[in-house]
Order: sequence, then structure tokens, then C-alpha cells
Amino acid sequence: MRTLSITLIFLLLCNPFISAQKNIYVKVRGTSLIEPSGEPILLRGINLGNWLVPEGYMFKFTHTNSPQRINETFSQLLGPDGAKKFWKQYRDNYITREDIAFIKRSGLNSIRVPFNYRLFVSEDHDPRFEGPGFDMLDRVIKWCRAEKLYVILDMHCAPGGQTGDNIDDSYGYPYLFESPEAQKLTIDLWKLIAKRYAKETIVIGYDFLNEPIATYFDAVQFNSKLEPLYKRIASAVRQVDKNHVLFIGGAQWDNNFSVFGKPFDGNIVYTYHKYWCDTTQAMVQEYADFMEKYDVPIWMGESGENKNEWIDAWRRLNEKNNFGWCFWPYKKMDAASNMVAVKRTAEWDSVITFANKPRTTYKDIRDAKPARAVIEKAFADYLENCKFANCTVNPGYMKALGLSQ
Repeated sequence: MRTLSITLIFLLLCNPFISAQKNIYVKVRGTSLIEPSGEPILLRGINLGNWLVPEGYMFKFTHTNSPQRINETFSQLLGPDGAKKFWKQYRDNYITREDIAFIKRSGLNSIRVPFNYRLFVSEDHDPRFEGPGFDMLDRVIKWCRAEKLYVILDMHCAPGGQTGDNIDDSYGYPYLFESPEAQKLTIDLWKLIAKRYAKETIVIGYDFLNEPIATYFDAVQFNSKLEPLYKRIASAVRQVDKNHVLFIGGAQWDNNFSVFGKPFDGNIVYTYHKYWCDTTQAMVQEYADFMEKYDVPIWMGESGENKNEWIDAWRRLNEKNNFGWCFWPYKKMDAASNMVAVKRTAEWDSVITFANKPRTTYKDIRDAKPARAVIEKAFADYLENCKFANCTVNPGYMKALGLSQ
């Protein structure tokens, strides 16, 4: 018996086929995601919004709403070199190891990391893959690995723009679907990302395109192009990574699943987003029907920005349907509809006033600028206040998510 056991151990160690049978990645099985232990996991997560894709409303701006417009505003206030220095420090301070530890400690099991392709690509002339993006992803993935907190990577802003609004940092139109160059760059970048993290087991998978094709545009013209592009991205990813889950969002803000046929990959999750709707079964029935028809998992990748009572009811509805969830966002300024809030200062109010004023001429810019001392204090204070240690936890929101404080 002892000889047989030794022989069996030897075979397990030496036979690559037998050894490979142990799964070390989160995988799809029917309508569930399965951990390496073999147990199903219902994703309960939060979006790291505003970190690698700044949004104006989280700074209390109105019309200065996209990353490009925010950067232009900050450059007008700080100068181009000052703005670059600010953004570097901002990325270092806004999400830290302490934030990730808090998210895990609170009871969540996953995060979604929205990113802008521009952090990975230089497009001054011919596109080159360079920038701070990979350092940022490497850093947060390392922290999540230490905390045992799963990661979904989300291309929130794709080349050309997949949405056609401020959230994709585009030029107001979903040019991605009309540009072969933008599509190639999107595919190549996803392949590069997948190759880099192919063996990273704390990463669950890749959310290819956030909220493609806004409702402002002709669905007949664009919707038929969405799934074929997903298939091309998936094909490139599978050349270098056969293990991670592919997250596929519907058209019209991720909501419209009628654009999909039969699942084209065996390790795929379909994701939808909904905000400010009724918290009744009717709001999710089409996704429950899709889950049953194709025997695939459904993940609610974004929702929130609402009262705590709504958050609680919407979370429970998704859990009732066995949909994993990831609320939006983790952190923003002076607000209760998120896990932690950044303090707002009087000096920052001066920045808000500047950002919200019309600045169509250079005279407008000069006349609207606060005093230099006010500007410098506003930005210095913000960089300190956005650190986790200086943020305020929102207990009502935490309770609505079913979390400990």
C-alpha cells in the first residue's frame, strides 16, 4: 500500500496531464462562477471609479466631465507640468493598499478596475504601448493578491470611443465601430493585457468594453457590429490566455442583450448595468431569461448613485436571481452614495467655480482663475484628503451593501 501511494504521488508530480487537472482559476460552470476550491462564488464587489478614469461629477464639476476636459481644466490652473505632477500623485494616493484592505475587510470579494486605454498607449505619431497603466494595474493586482480580493479589469475608455459620451473619454461619437485602426488598437491592447496577466489567478477576467453604444445613436447602424468585435477581441485574447473569464456587456449602456447569439466561448459571463429603475423582478427578468436560455452567469457590473434604501433593495433583487454584483463607485467627494467620501474644502470650491464657468476665450480663463495660493492649497489638500486615512466611511451605504463597517 505504501509503495502504491509513493507511485501515485510520483505520477501526479511528473505527469503534466494529471497535474494540469487541478484548476487554479475562477471558471464558469453553468450559471455560476466556480472558485479553484470547486465552490461557487457570487461576486459582491465595488468599482474603483474615478481612479484611472476621472469623472467630473466626482470632483463636483458639471460640464467639465471627461478625463480630457478635466485635464485641460487642471492644466489651465496648474500649468501642463503641474497637471502631470498632480495626476501622478493622484494615482498614487487615490487608491492604495489601505483602500484594498478596507474593501476586503468590509466583506466584499471583488473589485472592478475601470481604466482608460490612454494610460497604456502613446498616440503622438504611430501608436506605441507605453505609459503608467501597467504599473497601476500591477500595483492593485499585487495588493488584491495579498488580500485575496478578486479583480475584473474593465476597459472603460476604448480607442475611438465605444460609448460616445464623457464616460469613454471620446469625442462624442462611438468611432470605435467605424475605425479599423481603433479596433486593431483595442484588440492589440487587450491581447497585451491578457498575455501579461495570463497566469495571474487573482484576476477573474476581462470586461472588454464598458457600456458600448449609447442610446443617442442609431442602434440599427451600430448594434450589429458589437458582438463581431467582441469575438475578434476574444479570439486575440485566447491566443495568449485560455483561462480567464470574458465579461461581455450588452448594447445601449450594457442593457440590451438582444444583440447576442449563442455564447461564443465556454468561459463567458454576460454583464448588464442599470441605474435609477424600479427594484422589481420585471427590471431583471430579461437577464434571468437569458441566463436560463443559455446556461451562463449574469453579473450586474454597475449600479448605484441612489439612496441607501434603493441600493439595499437592488442588491437583494440581484442576489435573489443569483446575479453577482459590483456597485458604483467606491470613493468620491462629499457624497453618501459610496463607501468612503473625500473631504471638500473651501479652496476646492474655488476650483469648482472655475471649472463650471464658461471658458471659451483665453480672457475667460484669465478672469476666472482663483489666486495662485488658493489653487495650490486646493490641489495639495485634495491629494491629502483623498487618501484612505483621511476619508470618511459612509455607514448607511455600507449597510445597504450588506457590509460590516
